[in-house]
Amino acid sequence: MTTDAYMSAQAQALLAQMSGADLCPATVATVDQHREQARAAFLPRAELAVARYGVSVHPVQIAGQPCLEIRPPSTVQGSPEGTVLYCYGGGYISGSAREDLIVSASLCAHANARVVAIDYPLAPEHPWPAAHEAAWAVFEAVSEEGPLALAGESAGGNLALTVMLRAPRDRVKAALLLSPWCDLTHGGDSLTFNDGRDPTLGRAQLIAAASLYAGGADTADPRISPINGAFYPDGPPVMITTGTRDILMSQCIDLARRMSAAGQDVQLSVYDGLWHVFEFYDELPEADASLKAGGAFLRAHLRS
Repeated sequence: MTTDAYMSAQAQALLAQMSGADLCPATVATVDQHREQARAAFLPRAELAVARYGVSVHPVQIAGQPCLEIRPPSTVQGSPEGTVLYCYGGGYISGSAREDLIVSASLCAHANARVVAIDYPLAPEHPWPAAHEAAWAVFEAVSEEGPLALAGESAGGNLALTVMLRAPRDRVKAALLLSPWCDLTHGGDSLTFNDGRDPTLGRAQLIAAASLYAGGADTADPRISPINGAFYPDGPPVMITTGTRDILMSQCIDLARRMSAAGQDVQLSVYDGLWHVFEFYDELPEADASLKAGGAFLRAHLRS
């Protein structure tokens, strides 16, 4: 492994620890084991994030869907600016709103916003469009309550995008997408170049998860691969983050290019040497900087 002078010492040390990670793809037979391994790795860190950022977390039902409602710490000045509908990642086959508190708790505090994190149903038990329809039902409910932004990481970025593209143009104030998995046809050079360089995600994993999620539907459909959607000049402002080791870096860059070509306001932040959703390792200086910037972005647009 070579290190990068632009990476923090903490990121370089963590990368060295993760380089031997098992990146075996999930199958129908192994998906439960895959989910359990993720829960064991991330739930303790999620609880630490809740304590670190001082947010409150409550299970709620919205539009018949299980969600977590996350509120900013009482030490933050002023009432919450609005609501962020947050979509967790995990390839649509694993993960949960609680595991993603590592990211959503930070965004809640930095944006000074109420966060509604949906626990959407997972494939292969619930293939497309189950997750989208669940997220859409929650979106319709919470968008009636005041200013609303969208956020999500990886598959959650995909889900947030599909909601944004379906929503009336005046209902979404902004969208924050962390390494969004926006092309399930597996386009882009980084899916080959960064396969093996990204310590958290591999091409075989993506191919397996896409098959389980699509359930036989056309993966080029913009409701599954929202990079193929129709972007428009008066769409909501979008911030996209990625890293040069991110296996989805090419998709993130192409998404930003397509939005920009359509006249949509888009910011793309590429972190040198970092990997897929590096923000999930919030102890890193780069992750802290990205989450603070993302929170400030959401806060500014919820206020506008």
